[in-house]
Amino acid sequence: MTRPEHADIPYDDPQRHAMASRSTWVSVAVNVLLTMVQIAAGFFAHSQSLIADGMHSLSDLVCDFLVLIASYHSKNPADEGHPYGHGRVETAASFVLGAILAGTGGAIMVAAAIKLQNIDNLPRVAPLALWVAGIALVAKEGLFRYMLHVGERLRSPMLIANAWHARSDAASSLVVAIGIGCNLLGFVFADSVAAIVVGFMIVLMGVVFAWDAFQELIDAGLSIEEVDSIRQTLIDTPGVESLHELRTRRMAHRALVDAHILVDPRISVSEGHSIAERARGRVLHSHPAVADVLVHVDPEDDIDHDSNAQRMPGRENLLIQLAPLLDDLPEPKRVVFHYIGGKVEAEVYLPHYFFEHGTALAEAEAKVASQLKDNQYFSSVSLNCLVVAR
Repeated sequence: MTRPEHADIPYDDPQRHAMASRSTWVSVAVNVLLTMVQIAAGFFAHSQSLIADGMHSLSDLVCDFLVLIASYHSKNPADEGHPYGHGRVETAASFVLGAILAGTGGAIMVAAAIKLQNIDNLPRVAPLALWVAGIALVAKEGLFRYMLHVGERLRSPMLIANAWHARSDAASSLVVAIGIGCNLLGFVFADSVAAIVVGFMIVLMGVVFAWDAFQELIDAGLSIEEVDSIRQTLIDTPGVESLHELRTRRMAHRALVDAHILVDPRISVSEGHSIAERARGRVLHSHPAVADVLVHVDPEDDIDHDSNAQRMPGRENLLIQLAPLLDDLPEPKRVVFHYIGGKVEAEVYLPHYFFEHGTALAEAEAKVASQLKDNQYFSSVSLNCLVVAR
């Protein structure tokens, strides 16, 4: 059964790298051709804006190779040195791409502004420049639509950024065409003004790309809507009583999630683990963009990150503190501790044959309870009969 043409490509599909590489090589071919034609035509037609547009295409070419390199390395699986995978390679490439755009645009603006200082000596542009600008406009718009389609199917921010880079080229080619047209009509300064506008557009796009990548590099979280949706998925998991901490961060086209869920404090460790795994599976199934979920199980709403549990002694010391309370009773077969509310609730299981009747168990439990007043560690101790083979 074939996948519909418009359907998203799963993150683990081996077609991802092939499709990303194919679209980028198409962009490389287009940019190589446009760079040569625009710079050559701009030189012979005396059009500074067309040369600027050609430099923009050259920066596209450099960015395309960055995308190819990043796409190749980001597909590598997690290893000992990169336990979360290599997805951030795409992020780094997007940041560099933005920096290149900003630098290129700034240089174009400065060069055009210098030309405008001597406006009387600005040459008239040849009609050839207008034709080349029109061809570049059509080529860049077509490239944008193709690359955006692939980027959205792969849900790759890097490819989508590269597609919008192509759209910025199309817009700059439109500005160049207008500037050249005005120059041909007698407004000789229009070509240099168009070059400045193109440079500004390039700088703006570069700043946007670099800023988005920077936000990801400093572990910015998902949007409020995405976080709320993940939160609801976790809360709706059977066995999850509430959620008191949820953190997210992006890693290229994926996201990582950390969550603290609250469960019944008296269930077993294995049951709590089972609930956490079901919660994790529900998020991964309902939110394909999430790469992994780390679920921490809490017995109570402890905003202070388990400060009470860290203050309390461990099991060995608690057993020592419990022994005087169980004086005159047989050695327990099993003891379960519940760390709740800053103290410990103890469940003590004794051999059933020690108690001749039910009142003996109640009397023993009452005796233990009388010793708990102002106890530093225990809030309650319950005695239970455990059937064992003799």
